[in-house]
Amino acid sequence: MTTLTPDRPAVTGPDATLPAPPVTRPRDRGRDDGWRELVDAVRESGQYPTRAEAESVTRVVLSALGGHVVGDERVDLARALPEEAARVVASQVPATRVLTAAEFVDSVARRVEGATPATARWDVSSVLSVLPALVGDELVTRVLTHLPPGYALLFGRAELTPAG
Repeated sequence: MTTLTPDRPAVTGPDATLPAPPVTRPRDRGRDDGWRELVDAVRESGQYPTRAEAESVTRVVLSALGGHVVGDERVDLARALPEEAARVVASQVPATRVLTAAEFVDSVARRVEGATPATARWDVSSVLSVLPALVGDELVTRVLTHLPPGYALLFGRAELTPAG
């Protein structure tokens, strides 16, 4: 009888062959890899100590955003995001009332255990500020035209008002 142990593999004689290792194919560099890159960008932007923390914050913020971006912008945002991020955004029921930027941050604070308005603003900005490089400035501009004033700052943009 042959016993498998870490110290003694199940090779029973000089002619015995080891089973071939499983064939691993390189993953397609597609939308799934984009999720990892998005989370890594958020981790770096927010200086989160772990990837898990950055991923959690990314999910919470994209989930909150998903309820406030509607219409063509929501569809285009989902198309531009990595598959996992698109699911998070698209799975949200549209909000019945658009929140101000401050209310949006407060809503995120309620979703993150132990968060304060200050830490929630950090979380929101850490996620939203990496989106322009990922989805393009033009799409972010379109999204911002449908949100109340104050959101531009959360995306890392100056909030400009017309002179008058």
